Amino acid sequence: MANAASGMAVHDDCKLRFLELKAKRTYRYIIFKIEEKQKQVIVEKVGEPTETYEDFAASVPAEECRYCIYDFDFVTAENCQKSKIFFIAWSPDSSRIRSKMIYASSKDRFKRELDGIQVELQATDPTEMGLDVIKSRAI
Repeated sequence: MANAASGMAVHDDCKLRFLELKAKRTYRYIIFKIEEKQKQVIVEKVGEPTETYEDFAASVPAEECRYCIYDFDFVTAENCQKSKIFFIAWSPDSSRIRSKMIYASSKDRFKRELDGIQVELQATDPTEMGLDVIKSRAI
């Protein structure tokens, strides 16, 4: 069964939405979900550019694994406006073992489909992907 995960397809919509976030800043975040029955990664939710980090965090399911993209805007010490695209592999301790294994084994292949990720985070509880962690990794 371990090999089944490596054959995970990536729905075209995933790449399209990511390109829209990266090039046009159409979204603040994208949450991706693996559909185990169809053996593919799909877009579960997108956040409008006006949404906050708190909106994003509230959209990530507490008990289930997900891949997330978050476009973080910040101002540097030199007062320059910048943004970084974060890839967050969310794998809470409370999620199913099988789910954790599928997400872990499919992560690298999925990330290769999304060209332009600048920072990667692995999180097993909300504090590991808190806004303070995002800020510290962005600079």
